[in-house]
Amino acid sequence: MLEVIYCHGFELLIAVLLELWRFCIFMVLWAMVHLSSPGLTGQDANGVPLRRSKRGWMWNQFFLLEEYTGSDLQYVGKLHSDSDRGDGSVKYVLTGEGAGTLFKIDEKSGDIHATKRLDREEKAFYILHAKAVNRFTNEALEGESEFIIKIHDINDNEPRFTKDPYMARVPEMSDIGTSVIQVTAIDADDATYGNSAKVVYSILEGQPYFSVDPETGLIKTALPGMDREVKENYQVVIQAKDMAGQMGGLSGTTTVSITLSDVNDNPPRFTKTLYEFRVPESIELGSAVGVIRAMDVDIGQNAEMDYRIIGSDGPGMFEITTNRSTQEGVILLRKPLDYERKRQYSLRVQVENVHINPRFYSKGPFRDEATIKIIVEDVDEPPVFERASYVMEVKEDAPKNTAIGSVSASDPDDKNSLVRYTIDRRTDMDRVFNIHAGNGSVFILRELDREENAWHNITVIATEFTNPRQISRVPVYVRVLDVNDNPPTFANNYETFVCENAKANQVIRTVGATDPDAPLGGHRFFFSLAQEAAGKANFSVRDNKNNTASILTRRNSYSTLQKSVYHVPVVISDGEFPMQSSTSTLTIRVCTCDREGNMKACNAEALTARAGLSTGALVAILLCVIILLMIVVLFAALRRQRKKEPLIISKEDVRDNVVSYNDEGGGEEDTQAFDIGTLRNPEAIEDSKQRRDIVPEAFYPPIRRPVLPPTRDNNGDVRDFINQRLQDNDSDPTAPPYDSLATYAYEGNGSVAESLSSLESVTTESDQDYNYLSEWGPRFKKLADLYGGDDSDRDS
Repeated sequence: MLEVIYCHGFELLIAVLLELWRFCIFMVLWAMVHLSSPGLTGQDANGVPLRRSKRGWMWNQFFLLEEYTGSDLQYVGKLHSDSDRGDGSVKYVLTGEGAGTLFKIDEKSGDIHATKRLDREEKAFYILHAKAVNRFTNEALEGESEFIIKIHDINDNEPRFTKDPYMARVPEMSDIGTSVIQVTAIDADDATYGNSAKVVYSILEGQPYFSVDPETGLIKTALPGMDREVKENYQVVIQAKDMAGQMGGLSGTTTVSITLSDVNDNPPRFTKTLYEFRVPESIELGSAVGVIRAMDVDIGQNAEMDYRIIGSDGPGMFEITTNRSTQEGVILLRKPLDYERKRQYSLRVQVENVHINPRFYSKGPFRDEATIKIIVEDVDEPPVFERASYVMEVKEDAPKNTAIGSVSASDPDDKNSLVRYTIDRRTDMDRVFNIHAGNGSVFILRELDREENAWHNITVIATEFTNPRQISRVPVYVRVLDVNDNPPTFANNYETFVCENAKANQVIRTVGATDPDAPLGGHRFFFSLAQEAAGKANFSVRDNKNNTASILTRRNSYSTLQKSVYHVPVVISDGEFPMQSSTSTLTIRVCTCDREGNMKACNAEALTARAGLSTGALVAILLCVIILLMIVVLFAALRRQRKKEPLIISKEDVRDNVVSYNDEGGGEEDTQAFDIGTLRNPEAIEDSKQRRDIVPEAFYPPIRRPVLPPTRDNNGDVRDFINQRLQDNDSDPTAPPYDSLATYAYEGNGSVAESLSSLESVTTESDQDYNYLSEWGPRFKKLADLYGGDDSDRDS
């Protein structure tokens, strides 16, 4: 049987007794269930009844105090087996959590010690296994047993708050018991054992304004009528103590910062009962006259206020608005001020909170009133015209210096300075009008013409004598009245024709009239045939009574041979006073027409008239056509003069200057057609040669320049040859005016291999030996056959 020897102070003894009591109750209940009936013993597979055997040791539960501070190893307990006879043959082995590191067992005695200080908050218990074996054979004397080492808690942790500090807000003037904030403290000790983790809250600072619930940590207001305007911020210190607040318990503290939030419990108040402002009478409309401000100890929206005018001796003169950013009342001018008319105004202004809390109606009305006195100051003002504008009328036949009206302006100031009048000449550039400087009478400087300009817009300036800088302007509109001074005339330049086969009293044209005058009742024109043409008239005029007249024939036929053009004078008069009349001439041409009266033939002048073209227009068009033809002929003559006629017309484009002769040479025997030696030796060129592709206009001897000897550099003789030919062509007056291509077959001088051509023999006349060609291989066999024979072959 395993025995456990355990001893740790008075507290541990009580804890062990409690655990033993629980174990005893458990064993009694187990025995009552399993041992009360013999049928529960059971049988094995062979039918042999099973019997319980007595174990050699029994497990137990060990307790160990945390945070041991002794100098020796902390004793946990002792294990003992019934098989241990004290002869040292039994060996105790310990395994499990912390075995060999935190816990150590004596192999011979079975004593268990803790090697380190243990903390229950890190680990509350350890599960280990123990067994007893034979020291010499390592055979297990008893089966392995499990046991637990529980760390017994002590009060070694103080309560800790979850925040530090706490921030909270509560409205001012709150009732007693208004919740503010709840604080929480946590104790890491074992809450199931004793009071080590039982926390109690108390308030150390912040009384008598606030209180705290000892169990929940809820902070509440404890004093009524806390005013933010008196004190806004409070610092409250809360303590949390374990062991249910008893002596010896550990504690922790935190700070709670409580701010009273504002409520609208104060009305706005003016700092003065009377405000006075001075303003010049010349201030512009909409300008600020003054600014007032009421004070409200509240803040935010609780301090927002509205201003309004509740009384004034100048209705509509002023208005007041609220500046929301500064909560000021701005007084604005709505009508112009006049010092001479009213020099002082009195306003009654009221201010009131926008957001009012019904809880505080009892504190009185949340509004206030004040008086505002506005004094108007005198300013030297410019003259003021009696009217904003003037309209004057004058007949167009009025003589010079006729007065057409007057303007009037006066000085509005008390000194009543004299005013001088002038006309702004920028509005009267032609100097048509003038004004009397003293009385403002406007008169004309020259005669007017309504048909030229019916309205004149001028500006009159009024200036103070005592202060010329004070000026005013007024527009004056002058209307020119019409007078019947223009006779009526034809509305258009009428021209018409009459058919040779026309009948008498046939209407050939309807004419109208125009008059630049503008009578009040409208125009009324009268048409008649002039008296000088009435006796021998071929046509008559009929007034249609609608400001038009019809032209009629007075005989049955007309003849172009007899007379081709008629001029009919028509007298046009108006019905105004004095009556104006004029004579206009209508041109009528005689033409040949068909039976329906359509014109078939007419003289040239009549045709042009029908086409709408005058004689002057036709002459101008004809001149333009003649000038254009002259330009074309002149241009063609210039082109013909500059162009050269080629002798041979090529099938190619002549601009390329590639001339095809289609002329074959006479072979090797022809030594007269071409002198190849000339190309080989430039010095042998003839003194004068003519171009064969064009007809020479005149003979110009070519300019001969000395031929430079060839240089020793690469292709020097070829370059000099080309440059020489280029200079010759540039200075040749017979060369064509367009770009040309000159081709030269120049082989150069002094070839090391010498020439293989037989053409050189024409100029050198030396015998050549071509037998060496047969030694050059198959490629030169043809040449060897041609030139490599003996002399007899060549002679034959």
